Amino acid sequence: MTTGRLEAFSDGVIAIIITIMVLEFKVPEGNNFYNLYPLLPKFLTYLISFIYVGIYWNNHHHLFHVINKVNGKILWANLSLLFTLSFIPFTTAWMGESHIKSNPVCLYGINLLLCSIMFVILEKVAIKHEGKDAKITKAIKRSTKEYISSALYIVGIILSFYLPIVGLICYAIVACIWLVPDKRIEKLIYTEN
Repeated sequence: MTTGRLEAFSDGVIAIIITIMVLEFKVPEGNNFYNLYPLLPKFLTYLISFIYVGIYWNNHHHLFHVINKVNGKILWANLSLLFTLSFIPFTTAWMGESHIKSNPVCLYGINLLLCSIMFVILEKVAIKHEGKDAKITKAIKRSTKEYISSALYIVGIILSFYLPIVGLICYAIVACIWLVPDKRIEKLIYTEN
């Protein structure tokens, strides 16, 4: 089976996730700019989450650009990734509503860590299915970005109990690390074209 249907379904789910996040914003009472001030924590958490969802969409696109065919295991691994991503609107809303308090920041970090684990599992399942001579196998090897990201997620989760804003900063640093799409795959795509 080719990747087209999986990519289209995933794109649709990701678009819905972004839509759900923006629907959390309620129009404030009043017509002055200072009426928007209470929305700042919600906007900050929305911005970080929007960037994260964009990063996953971008890397998902690159990943499936080098995968030729999918099987049931890849479909289930992809659904597991989408499952963890689908919680981002909830954890984002809770964190924004709480004005960035400890437990919501902790849960948000756990959500992000699970998303990253599911993406790595998706990569591993795809590599196993494609074989040792496939483009994806050549492109994806061990990466320090994954290790650094996991460490920052764990540090952020722990720090969220003491300094929630510092925990959130750890998550934002991970987003900055991944803003540029996975260079390992991009190099392979552009050298073959």
